[in-house]
Amino acid sequence: MPRSPPPSERGRSKSMSSIDPRTALAGERTRMAAFRTQKALDRTTLAWIRTTLTMATFGFGLAGFFRSLAAQSPSPETIRLHQYAVQFGGVLLLLGTIATALAGWTHWRTLRRLQRGEPLELVRWPLSITLAYLLTLLFAVGLWTLFVR
Repeated sequence: MPRSPPPSERGRSKSMSSIDPRTALAGERTRMAAFRTQKALDRTTLAWIRTTLTMATFGFGLAGFFRSLAAQSPSPETIRLHQYAVQFGGVLLLLGTIATALAGWTHWRTLRRLQRGEPLELVRWPLSITLAYLLTLLFAVGLWTLFVR
């Protein structure tokens, strides 16, 4: 006479060696969700790199434009504008460099959390808002310097 299964296995129609397809599908979906999250993280970091490169390029372009303006007509006003443009461009370059480093660090930290299976959390003060406020302040100071002084 066959033995009845233990109480923990009663009601199961499959043996221990077979895997429930729903479990395999759930595991595959979880793996793909992590993959999509990593790719979204990569896209976000690349967007930061594009943004910071644009800031640095604008800073160089601004300084170059005012340099050529000062070379064509070397008046005290154009020399002063060139000096301010170089300072403004340098600050944009510095902000771009710092933002690139912070974006890379954030990417690395979030990727490590994802790889360890830790929950991902929203930050209280995103880098994008910090950079937006710094650029607003920088542009306000730049406009004040150009038009008020």
